[in-house]
This record gives sequence, structure tokens and C-alpha cells, in this order.
Amino acid sequence: MSTDKFDTAVDIVKRLPEDGPVKLTNDDRLQFYALFKQANEGDVKTTRPGMFDFTGKAKWDAWKGVEGMPQEEAKEKYVALLLEFLNKGAEDEEIKKFIAELA
Repeated sequence: MSTDKFDTAVDIVKRLPEDGPVKLTNDDRLQFYALFKQANEGDVKTTRPGMFDFTGKAKWDAWKGVEGMPQEEAKEKYVALLLEFLNKGAEDEEIKKFIAELA
């Protein structure tokens, strides 16, 4: 997979409208975060955040959950996950443009 396609997918996730046809839950966002971190940095190398850093722990746990996945595979899964979500709202014109960007 080209890095350009992955970079485009990352950009699209950032541009998804909050009130659009594709709604990401916190768990969905954590999946994207974990794959993004794995694709860019590889396995987690930091210690788990402290007990009161709930967001940090959730992000760390999600990233740790994909430990061992090759970085290229993480990029492919990131793009595939995004396409899965986009296809749910494929009748929307803005979503069609996002899908076209990944083609």
C-alpha cells in the first residue's frame, strides 16, 4: 500500500463531519488511533499511564492491543476500516468524495 493512500485516509478521518452520515464512536476512534500509532511508530514503548488518566489508558490499551502487527499491515487495516465506515454512508455526496479520494 502506498503511504499516500494511508495519509489520505488519516486526513479523511480528521475531516469527517461530526454531524455527518458516518458517526464514529469512542471505540471506533480508539481503533483508528491504535492503527495509526502502530503504522507510524510500531509497538508501544511507553509505560501505561497512571490510574487517573482514563483517556491515556484507553489509548495506550488500544495501541497495545495491536502490538506485533507490522507497520504496513496497520496502514492497510486503517484504510480498510475507514472504507468500511464510509461505505455505510455511501449515498451521501461528501462521503462519495471521500471514497473517491481513496480510489
